[in-house]
Amino acid sequence: MDAIQAGIVALNDMFWAYLLIPLLLILSLYFTVRSGAVQFRLIPDMFRSMRGEPGLAPDGKKPISGLQAFAVSAAARIGTGNIAGVATAIALGGPGAVFWMWAMALLVGAASFVESTLAQLYKIRDKAGYRGGPAYYMQYGLKSRWMGVLFAVVITFTFGFVFTSVQSNTISAAIANSVSTASGTGTAPGWLAYAVGAVLAVCTAVLIFGGARRIAQAATALVPVMAGVYILMGLVVIVMNIGQIPAMVVDIVTHAFGLREIAAGGIGTAIVQGMRRGMFSNEAGLGSAPNAAASAAVSHPVKQGLVQTLGVYFDTLVVCSTTAFVILLSDPSYTAEAGPTLTQNALETNLGPWALHLLTLIILLVAFTSVLGNTFYGEANIGYLTKSPQATTAFRVLVIVVTFLGAIGSGGLVWSLADVTMGVMAVVNLAALALLAPTACRLLRDFVGQRKQGRDPLFTKDLMPDLTGVECWEQEDMDRLRGNPAGV
Repeated sequence: MDAIQAGIVALNDMFWAYLLIPLLLILSLYFTVRSGAVQFRLIPDMFRSMRGEPGLAPDGKKPISGLQAFAVSAAARIGTGNIAGVATAIALGGPGAVFWMWAMALLVGAASFVESTLAQLYKIRDKAGYRGGPAYYMQYGLKSRWMGVLFAVVITFTFGFVFTSVQSNTISAAIANSVSTASGTGTAPGWLAYAVGAVLAVCTAVLIFGGARRIAQAATALVPVMAGVYILMGLVVIVMNIGQIPAMVVDIVTHAFGLREIAAGGIGTAIVQGMRRGMFSNEAGLGSAPNAAASAAVSHPVKQGLVQTLGVYFDTLVVCSTTAFVILLSDPSYTAEAGPTLTQNALETNLGPWALHLLTLIILLVAFTSVLGNTFYGEANIGYLTKSPQATTAFRVLVIVVTFLGAIGSGGLVWSLADVTMGVMAVVNLAALALLAPTACRLLRDFVGQRKQGRDPLFTKDLMPDLTGVECWEQEDMDRLRGNPAGV
């Protein structure tokens, strides 16, 4: 098992350092220039675009709103990547990894805009509203069914199974650390992981068998609470250590550019770890968030592209920074521990034992909502691969099984496998984005033009009749958005 994990780690390092990170950076720079730095100049519109009622779905109920789609993607984003992933990046790459996480987020916001805008344009209707994602814009935008099938298979495996294992494994590790600390024995009972896995499996089953609307409602309710409590704890730590902030910032910057020795061997490790864990956390360019973005009922594709870009900023610049500051202000030993334990112990150092146990609860919530978001993504792609209800049911059952197995499995192997599958998924998605970016930028120009006229941007496909493969965006969709499905 150790040899397998070592081989996967070696493959990961080469794949990320020599292919994926350069590819993502080059394309994100291209998207930034092509869009006129949309991730910076339209920040006010990102907030405005979250407002608005979604109208009615074909079944007469409310479809998923732009805000709910944001919450679903945030539920998937705000998970172990923010707490365990950031801790791992710092443990392996030192404080400099934080700088490269920030830089990555600012640049790849353009990639997030392009992929989510395209997902909105090429979405399709279903009875609950809309469904879409990279597989759909590969088929309808690029006329490449085989590419869509490849992506759908990879994302279903990656998010539905591998990432779900990562989330449940992190929950199990956090609870074990909390129990061992509270008991004073330094170890958790052997049965605990099995009990945690069983409870998680049951809770997951209750929610995911309720369908996409129930997942969206749960995410909308839980994400603001868990993020708010976690950020509040981080702010308390920052205020308590306010005098150390300048030195901490200097450490982040100097380590980032290799001006000092860092724990894992130099500037290259800081860059790779910061960017890798940043991508795992904010998912920009990965092709996951567009599955949630496509489900939203909005009046213009660009609106949800902007909302998802805001999600990247919130995830990395706010939530990930909270974790980083808490750890760095506790004077950590970078090689002694990683994952959620490092974050838990950092909070305990600053706030006392109660903070460790509260963070355990937060980890449980953020990782559990990530499981729900992952399931949402998987179901969207199962629906692309087959119309069989039995396939969706089988997928849900397997998610429940994987949730249990992840809680009792090996964390190191699961994280390594997650890096591999995420990388493959990102390469396929980025190839499609490179070809379709001009269409997203064309939609952006239409959006900005309507804004300059003082209008709330509205898009129908007859505005760009030369675009092929657009299944929605007819007048009837706008009528539904206004709660007037008959168009009268």
